[in-house]
Amino acid sequence: MTIVPSLSGRVAIVTGASSGIGQAIALTLGEAGADLIVVGRNAARLRATRDRLADVARRPSETAGPTVLDVAGDLTEDRAISALAQHALALGGVAILVHSAGIYERAPTGEAPIDALDRQYGANLRAPYLLTQTLLPQLADRRGDIVFINSTQGLAAAPGVGQFAATQHALKAVADALRGEINAAGVRVLTLHAGRTATPRQQRIFAHEGRRYEPERLMQPADVAAMVLAVLALPRTAEVTNITMRPMQK
Repeated sequence: MTIVPSLSGRVAIVTGASSGIGQAIALTLGEAGADLIVVGRNAARLRATRDRLADVARRPSETAGPTVLDVAGDLTEDRAISALAQHALALGGVAILVHSAGIYERAPTGEAPIDALDRQYGANLRAPYLLTQTLLPQLADRRGDIVFINSTQGLAAAPGVGQFAATQHALKAVADALRGEINAAGVRVLTLHAGRTATPRQQRIFAHEGRRYEPERLMQPADVAAMVLAVLALPRTAEVTNITMRPMQK
């Protein structure tokens, strides 16, 4: 029998929760009892995540599970971030913030359009930066946790993805600096560098590369979610700062 750590009474925001790793993390935190605000750009897929959470989070001994709020919006718009902060306050204030949203574009440096860099900067770096900044007072009040789902491209950039990798390197820098600034308030900051994971984005990458997509040979979104939960469940005397995960099979 698997014992699920309890996050009951803690409010978690998970961005990118409409599919892939973000959705898996949301489901896992919901099963552990967290109240959830799930965020994504696709309203229909986000509602599907909310509906799955309603089934996962409910326990036989309870008439209802934790609160689940789905908020569809584009976090590159500052007003969407302000609204999200208000939703969190209405639920009692956020204690867990998981950044799992972002976009991926690829092209050689000599051919990559500059507006592609602007898009990736806005979604992958500016949005999580501003969201974190906006929610820091709530997280500090609750001695919370911030999780940045990064990429192994944030450690070593491969050819053709210089723009994307640059945003991931910068996101790690934000997390590293923040950790030193906010640890004194009891807030923990984790960067998780995920290798190839069986997600819709990865399926598109394989198609672009002309490779056969075999999701069973990759990490699964649930693997990443399990690691996030394990870190969140640690006693407050410990902090995990950086984790790199990769598929067992290549």
